[in-house]
Amino acid sequence: MLSETDNNTLMQVGPGTPMGDLLRYYWMPIAAVSELNDRPVKPVRLMGEDLVLYRDHEGTYGLLDQHCPHRRADLSYGWVEDCGLRCNYHGWKFDQDGRCLDQPFEETANPSAHYKDRVRIKSYKVEAKAGLIWAYMGPDPAPLCPTWEPFTWENGFVQIVFSEVPCNWLQCQENSIDPVHFEWLHSNWGAAMKGNRDGQNIASHLKIGFDEFDWGFVYRRVMEGGSVDDELWTVGRTCLWPNCLFTGDHFEWRVPIDDENTLSVGWFFNAVPPERRPFKQESIPYWYSPIKDPETGRWITSHVMNQDFVAWVGQATYADRTQEHLGDSDRGVIAMRRRLMDDIKVIADGGEPKALVRDPELNQCVTLPIIGRERSLDGATVGLRLGPGQSVGQDTGFVFLYGQPPAVTQAYREAMGLPVEA
Repeated sequence: MLSETDNNTLMQVGPGTPMGDLLRYYWMPIAAVSELNDRPVKPVRLMGEDLVLYRDHEGTYGLLDQHCPHRRADLSYGWVEDCGLRCNYHGWKFDQDGRCLDQPFEETANPSAHYKDRVRIKSYKVEAKAGLIWAYMGPDPAPLCPTWEPFTWENGFVQIVFSEVPCNWLQCQENSIDPVHFEWLHSNWGAAMKGNRDGQNIASHLKIGFDEFDWGFVYRRVMEGGSVDDELWTVGRTCLWPNCLFTGDHFEWRVPIDDENTLSVGWFFNAVPPERRPFKQESIPYWYSPIKDPETGRWITSHVMNQDFVAWVGQATYADRTQEHLGDSDRGVIAMRRRLMDDIKVIADGGEPKALVRDPELNQCVTLPIIGRERSLDGATVGLRLGPGQSVGQDTGFVFLYGQPPAVTQAYREAMGLPVEA
């Protein structure tokens, strides 16, 4: 159980808050590269700040204050040019570093004043990697945007999925270090919703463990019928610091929009079968997954991550951790909270928090614990490789998030050599 003060400290992410300051030390995925292909300007709300993301005609990305410093017009209605973003109200133009490049009337009326040189707009660093657009909002010098090992893998089909979840980021990320919830939320509850209410053939957890390492925490488990020799124990899965779950072939980031909303960002990799290689994905598709049934107003429960969303929002917009009764299954959650509080103190004292990447050689490929690494890299034959999260012999579609667009389903099936549905 946390005090009200500590609970608020861990949840509040706006500028100048302790947790907001900590999270700004890390690169955050905020959009997909392919999102800007047709619409190169996008409004973004990130950690309580209203911003505008753009890609200009030269391919340069920028992330600026959403409001023009002239008369506070909304720059998300501006347009891109060869270098920068131009405001639609009076034509002021800004580059990715926040410099004002052009003030058409001011330069006509008083060219010797060089007024544009005295005006800047708030800007943040942006980088494209692995089909995602990343933002860094922290102090200089910025760390490197991590090249996590799966980002270097070839011959795979990648898709990016976004969902907006109406609750605080922390209850989302605490899910990343809670192994026992898999047994109940995804297995027992999932079975109950399908009419299997006796728990038949659902394995229970016998043992769990947690270890801290350079890039976060590893959680381990032994299930009924398993042993400590299984990869679920010897390798484990990763609570990637500070706001991500990594399971071996996909990432789930919980990016704070503000104190009350979280952007769920999923990056999914599936190796194509050996007989389908070489395979090169020209563009990584993205899509937005709805989380609520518009007819009933109830949360969607049919897919794995949708079930997680139900658990997160069920704790209210802000989880009241002063009312918790934690048990042995929550050791990882407790360790994560302590580490976050420790890192808050570290940066307040002028130090650097955990898991920043600064070595360019290391960043060529940052290795992670990966269950089934060979399977992820080598793939299975066409007859066996039926999709992410599927059992051999079952062609049940994308199991993680509801609403995969037909075009993405078809592209995936083509890549895998599966029959393309009419």
